[in-house]
Amino acid sequence: MRKTDKKIDNQIRIALTEVCDTALEEFGGFQWLTHLVNYSNFPKSLKVVCVFDTNDNLNDFMTTNNSHILIALMQKKLLGIDVNINDMASHVHYDTEESCDKNHNGKWADRLARVAT
Repeated sequence: MRKTDKKIDNQIRIALTEVCDTALEEFGGFQWLTHLVNYSNFPKSLKVVCVFDTNDNLNDFMTTNNSHILIALMQKKLLGIDVNINDMASHVHYDTEESCDKNHNGKWADRLARVAT
């Protein structure tokens, strides 16, 4: 990773940490988020993975307007660091601890590898 990529990655991490902190307070079952990116195709390659504890809590989240609120917050925070993504919703992937435990024996590295492709 180039020095400029590391700088951008750190800015993204800080911005998304703020999003995560808000989501932990606002959305039932929300656990954590992470981002994946290939800097040779940035920002088009940016993907944000939002993880909930159970499939039921994720389904509840998705049936409300909360996904739009979370995406708007992500977009706002990323714009604050000059990362402009037109269709943020297409860059967000939702998942659950429950599904990772069931399908990947809790190995998030294996599970996230499929999102990165």
